[in-house]
Amino acid sequence: MIIQVPAFDELPALRAIERAAGEPFRALGMAAVADDEPPSIEQLTEFQRAGRALAAYEKAGPGEGRRRPVGYLLWEPVDGCTHVEQVSVHPDYAHRGIGRALIDRARGDGGRVALTLTTFTEVPWNAPYYARIGFRVLPEAELTPGLRAIRAHEAALGLDRWPRVAMRREPEWDGREG
Repeated sequence: MIIQVPAFDELPALRAIERAAGEPFRALGMAAVADDEPPSIEQLTEFQRAGRALAAYEKAGPGEGRRRPVGYLLWEPVDGCTHVEQVSVHPDYAHRGIGRALIDRARGDGGRVALTLTTFTEVPWNAPYYARIGFRVLPEAELTPGLRAIRAHEAALGLDRWPRVAMRREPEWDGREG
């Protein structure tokens, strides 16, 4: 797998990945999440130009032509941490370690500081997955000002109608589960 900052002409493919990755939420009664509009090309361009958009590509085999992104991640610095704003993998490529590889790359690109994210607690591929790869739920008292602002923005968007949490993975996490 190759992970790199996507080219400008690949940004529409990231939007398509987001739409496809949202579809499984429909089966959980979360149609509003499935129907949510992906980041705009303008938003993706801002992350891309800052070097904070990452795309994962399968290696193209002989005669397969140009490779296409199969997953992506957006990150930004928040309160001294690397905050994972969005990570999505096309469902056709799920369960291959792509999300984890994107997160680990963001950790390196962000300066090997702690990683943070916000996520749904009751979605199997959200909080339970992140816990398996070294994240822990942050109690309310441990939320930084930036994370509080992110959570308030999410609430204003209506995402809090389903349980959500902020999570953190320390920089020294070594990749062992449990």
